[in-house]
Amino acid sequence: MTSPSSAPALPAPRPFTVATPDGLALAARRHGAETGQGLIFIHGFSQSGLCWSRQTASPVLAHLPMVDYDFRGHGGSDKPLEEAAYKDPARWAGEVAAVIAASGLTRPILVGWSYAGRIIGDYLATFGSAALGGIVFVDAATSNERAFYGTCNRLMRQMCADDIAENIAATRAFVRRCASAPLEGEDLEIWLATNMLVPARVRRALFDRPADYEALLKALDLPVLVVQGGRDEVVAPAMAHHLAAVIPGAELLLMEDAGHAPFFEAAERFNAALAAFAAQVAARAPGA
Repeated sequence: MTSPSSAPALPAPRPFTVATPDGLALAARRHGAETGQGLIFIHGFSQSGLCWSRQTASPVLAHLPMVDYDFRGHGGSDKPLEEAAYKDPARWAGEVAAVIAASGLTRPILVGWSYAGRIIGDYLATFGSAALGGIVFVDAATSNERAFYGTCNRLMRQMCADDIAENIAATRAFVRRCASAPLEGEDLEIWLATNMLVPARVRRALFDRPADYEALLKALDLPVLVVQGGRDEVVAPAMAHHLAAVIPGAELLLMEDAGHAPFFEAAERFNAALAAFAAQVAARAPGA
């Protein structure tokens, strides 16, 4: 077995820009191989594609083409302040479709964390699943039912405050509650800095929109993996159990000791499960 010290260096991320149908420029990055079963990572509320660094830099996934991007209002992407840019499901759907097209990946797997569950639902409602190979929902939100959420909703509302002291205090508290064990050092600094790139008006605009995806999920004919941290204080494990129950054939991976970000806290286990899922999807592809 190759030791970490002698493993070949992974290629540097290859940045590119995605133009959305409504005229925004999104910051995106390619990682890993040029060919194979592709993965497109979609981050969560007030985050950026950088949160997937333990996947995009993993030797376990390096044989796969991978793309991460900053969705509208976040990271290095355009940040319109008009509420309408975030309320219309068709804009979110068009954004995902644009990323898929710009990536050049054929039937990629969408890997969506937290708020990205809604974004994937918007895409399915507009375009269906024909262009996808599979979906991985990671502590993902696809419903507004209060029973599916933890104890961070009020904190997330406070992150939308125009008062900068209140905003920062809430953001610091929220970032710390995203993990079951406290983030420290550079990890904490990067997550805090990434969160503070998102304007308060953008954060506010992400709230209070419908989440009517139940019928779509019940009709999905696609490989689906549902991953959930057992100690998640943001999206309750009940959400994942519900998803696994309503999506035909969905597999549930409950990571008992992880919080809201199991892909970060338990990256090795998550990456192994993701690599295995990608292999299953590739084996089902036409002509495989």
